[in-house]
Amino acid sequence: MVEFLSLMLSNVFLLLISFIICLFLLDFVKSRKNGSQFPPGPKGVPFLGNILQVNFRNPTKSLHQLRKEFGDVYSLQYFWNKTVVLNGFELIKEALINRSEDIADRPRFPIYEKIGYVGDTKGIIIAQYGSSWKEHRRFTMSTLRNFGMGKKSLEERVAEEAQCLCSAFKAQKDQFNPHYLINNAVANVILSIAFGDRCNYDDAEFQRLLYLSSEGLKGKSGLLSQILNEIPFLMNIPWLIDPVMQADYEVITFFKEKVSEHQKTWNPNYTRDFTDAYLVEMEKVKEDSGSSLNEGNLLMTIYDLFMAGTETTSTTLRWALLYMILYPDVQSKVQEEIDEVIGRERTPTMGDMLQMPYTNAVIHEVQRCGDVIPLPVHMTYKDIEIKGYIIPKGTTVIANLSSVLKDQKVWEKPFQFYPMHFLDENGKFVKREVFIPFSAGRRSCLGEQLARMELFLFFTTLLQQLTFEIPNDQPCPREDPLYKFFLSPYPYNIHVVARV
Repeated sequence: MVEFLSLMLSNVFLLLISFIICLFLLDFVKSRKNGSQFPPGPKGVPFLGNILQVNFRNPTKSLHQLRKEFGDVYSLQYFWNKTVVLNGFELIKEALINRSEDIADRPRFPIYEKIGYVGDTKGIIIAQYGSSWKEHRRFTMSTLRNFGMGKKSLEERVAEEAQCLCSAFKAQKDQFNPHYLINNAVANVILSIAFGDRCNYDDAEFQRLLYLSSEGLKGKSGLLSQILNEIPFLMNIPWLIDPVMQADYEVITFFKEKVSEHQKTWNPNYTRDFTDAYLVEMEKVKEDSGSSLNEGNLLMTIYDLFMAGTETTSTTLRWALLYMILYPDVQSKVQEEIDEVIGRERTPTMGDMLQMPYTNAVIHEVQRCGDVIPLPVHMTYKDIEIKGYIIPKGTTVIANLSSVLKDQKVWEKPFQFYPMHFLDENGKFVKREVFIPFSAGRRSCLGEQLARMELFLFFTTLLQQLTFEIPNDQPCPREDPLYKFFLSPYPYNIHVVARV
C-alpha cells in the first residue's frame, strides 16, 4: 500500500512537472509569435506577462513611465495576449483617423457575456466591428441627432433637467457632496431619451439604479476583471465573477422591465423616445434576415447608452464644479459673461455658446484637464504598420489620450487648469486639433453631440443661478484624479450661494 501511494505521488509529481514545462514552452512560443517588427516592451514574468507592472489604480501614470523608457509605441503582455500602447497626437491621429477602419475593432470582453453580450447581441459600445455595429451606430447617431420625440426636443429636455438640478442644489441647507445630485440629473437625461420620462430624485427605484451603475463600474475597473477577461474559465467560479458583475445583472433586469412595459403601450404611429424609434425600425426590417435590430440588441444598446453616457458627463460636471471652487476668479469671469450674454432670468440655450468664448474655453479646459476617458481600447481589424512596427490583426491597442491632452510640447501648462489654452490674444475661442477627449475616428464617442449640449447647458445654468464655494470648515479638495474605470475627482463637499 505504501509503495502504491509512493508510486501515485511520483506519477502526480511527474505530471505536474510536465504540465509546468509545457506551460513554459507555450509561454515561450506565444511571447515570440509576433516577430521582430512588433513594438518592444518591458520584459514580463511567465504566464502573467506585464500585468503586475501596471498599477490598475493609476494606469495612466504606469503607462507614462513606460513611455519614457520605450517611446511612443510599445507593447505590453497580459497573460498571453499582446497589447500595443500608442502615445502622442501624431501617432494617435495616424491610427484612429488616417487608419480608422484598420483599428475600428474591439477586443472580446468575456465578462460582458455574462450579462447578455453573446451571439448576435453585441450592443454598440463594446461590439466588435462589423455589420451589426455599423447598423446600430448609424441608427443611434441618426436618432440622437434628429431627436424631437414626443413633445420635447433634446435641448428642451436637457434645459428642463438643468433647472431641476439647480432647484435640488438650492434646497441643500448646508454643505454637501454634489456627486449624487449631478448623477441624478445626467441619468435622467439618458432615461428620458430611452423611455420618455424622467424620475424624481427621491424615487427609490431610480436611486437603486444609480447605486448599481456606480457599483458596476467599480467592479470592472480593477485587476480582478482584467484577470477574468484574460482567463475566461475562471468565470465559472461564482465567488470570483459575482463581485464584478452582480450590479450589472440587476441593471439589465431593470431595463428589461422598462422595455417590456414599453412594448405593451407601443403605438407605431407615435414615437415617444429612443425605445419607440427602435421598435419602429425593428418593424421595418423584420423580414430582413441580415438585420441585427432585435430586442436583445435594443436592451444592450440602452444599457450602453446609460452606463457610458451617465458616468462620463456626470464626472466631467463634477470636475467642472471642483475647478470652480478651486479657481474662484475663473468662476467670477464665467458668471460675468453669463450675466452679459444671457442675464439672470432667461434660460440658457445652445445658441448662446458662440457668444460666450470664455465659458466655452472653461468647459473645454475642464474636459482637457479632467481627462475622464484616458485609455480607450481598440483592436486592429487588419495588419497595420505604425512608425515602422507591424501590428497584426486582432491585437488590442490602447490609445493613450492622456499623452495628448497633457502633452508638454502642445499645452502651455499641461498639468494645470488654465482656460487660456483655448483663447487667443484677443479673447476669442480657439479650436485645438489636439483636443480629443471624445477620442477620434470610427470609434469616437457616439454621444458627443449630446455630451456637449449637456455640459454647456448644465454648467451655464448652474453658474447663472449659483455661486460655488469651499465650505469654511473643510480643507482644500484634492485636484489629482481617482481611477475607477474613468478618471474622476476624489469626493468633495461644496457650499452654494444663490445668485437669482
